[in-house]
Amino acid sequence: MTKAEKKTEKIILSIDPGYERLGICVLRKDLVTKKMNIVHSECFKTDKELDFQDRLLLIGNHIEALIKVYEPEDLAIESLFMGTNQKTAFKVSETKGVLIYVCKKFNLKVFEYTPQQIKSAITGSGRSDKTAIQKMLLLLLPELKTISKKIDDEYDAIACGLTYFAFERVL
Repeated sequence: MTKAEKKTEKIILSIDPGYERLGICVLRKDLVTKKMNIVHSECFKTDKELDFQDRLLLIGNHIEALIKVYEPEDLAIESLFMGTNQKTAFKVSETKGVLIYVCKKFNLKVFEYTPQQIKSAITGSGRSDKTAIQKMLLLLLPELKTISKKIDDEYDAIACGLTYFAFERVL
């Protein structure tokens, strides 16, 4: 690769997995200036009246469309936290399987981070609450102040994406 061909940016897809609500973020890092910015961010929702399999199809199709538009290289995804509701955990696991499948279909590398890794990367403490994470995200990405109000799932996806850049040492 010549200097003229040297890559100048890194684009990743970051997801907070769920089947009713899915936090999604596409982040771009300029490899020259080191500046990061949000290219796309949303909370994708599926209708609870739909069959679960139909919801999975909608999620898979949506992620595939985003990959085609933004052409990310990697996926940053939050590892599952197994709470007390096993039924929900299994459905989120199935959703995560669809997400990873779609991303691998488009040759994205997959990077998983635990909630503690994400909290630690963003705030310096694996025990931080959502408020502390959101405050830090506003400091790290000032553009969030001008973007319409986001919900937790979206902030979680953004935090997961920033964790990718912290852990993977993308220059």
